[in-house]
Amino acid sequence: MKKIVLSMIMILLLVSFVGCKKNSDNTKQNTEDRSPTAQPTITLPPETTGDGIGEAVGEQETFTLEDYFPFEADTEYVYEGAGNEYASYRRFIDYIDVPNEKLQTRTENGGTVTVRVLQIKDGALSVVYLANESYIRDNFMNQTSGEDAEVLLMEPLTKGTNWTLSDGSTRSITGEKVPVTTPYGSFEALEVTTESTDSTIKDYYAVGVGLVKTVFESEGMEVSSTLSTVNKNTSYKQFFTLYYPDADEKIYMVPSELALPTGSDVLTVLEEAMKKEPPKDTYLPLMSKNTKLNSLTLEEGNILHVDFSRAFVDEMNAGAGYELRILQSVANTLGNYFGISKVRITLDGKPYESGHILMNEGEVFEVSMEDVVQ
Repeated sequence: MKKIVLSMIMILLLVSFVGCKKNSDNTKQNTEDRSPTAQPTITLPPETTGDGIGEAVGEQETFTLEDYFPFEADTEYVYEGAGNEYASYRRFIDYIDVPNEKLQTRTENGGTVTVRVLQIKDGALSVVYLANESYIRDNFMNQTSGEDAEVLLMEPLTKGTNWTLSDGSTRSITGEKVPVTTPYGSFEALEVTTESTDSTIKDYYAVGVGLVKTVFESEGMEVSSTLSTVNKNTSYKQFFTLYYPDADEKIYMVPSELALPTGSDVLTVLEEAMKKEPPKDTYLPLMSKNTKLNSLTLEEGNILHVDFSRAFVDEMNAGAGYELRILQSVANTLGNYFGISKVRITLDGKPYESGHILMNEGEVFEVSMEDVVQ
């Protein structure tokens, strides 16, 4: 049992660039953005000045949190792992808020997808929100976890600075200009060590790059994640399936891909994908060029509410049978993307109504593979 627990801890710690405390319910909270509820206890190293905020005594060069954790849009960080199958991962930047020095990261390790919102504030880089198994890109930038924020880095960025995490473990800066060699390059890194009852984690941050290596050690076991590639001008991509009704009265699956640059609106990206010309002349389009995808909302009962502009019906130009298949194709396309089985379709906020079909208030379409050709 001890080995099983240890393995789970390693996976949680290594799915991202740092070990983070798991958000127990993974649900959004409509809490306004605020600073952490509790400040960590900080011990200033003897070699710093009295105020100790990033100014080392002597001739040592001074760096800031922004230097050790740069905010880079449209950048993919690839880490190769050793010692565990989930130690390899990719990290993307979903959103950046420059004025408030916040960003949202997305980490994929082959087993799960973890989203974190980080903020530089009051001399600390902290995780203010955590969402596990977040497979659809959503904007959590204004969310907080309702728990103590986890401080990843704390000024002064000099050896000896240390603080205590909410789980009782201690984190400290244990080295400056520590030589670290990775497939991406060699660095003089800031070494940050986290000590808990039965494990030690060392994170290495390089100026202008960010996290370049993480090493987890426990009872003679070692698991590491090391930066191997940084791909700039790279959008986050997701597999996406479009469903089109055909003249043969069947619905056909068309595998596609969504490109989501940093800061892009998922609603806009989905609308553009659904407005594409069908790949075959016999396929019916899902939306006209003038149709607007007004909103996508998750409602009580796990129902996806899809609201179109009135042009969706006015410019459809389809008989009753084909109109019904278009609606089913829309429900399949968006329902499967969001992992939801019930879809409610409205027009400018009102129940769906056309010359052929009238939907009652609250009536839904079930995502269905009947008549779908795979």
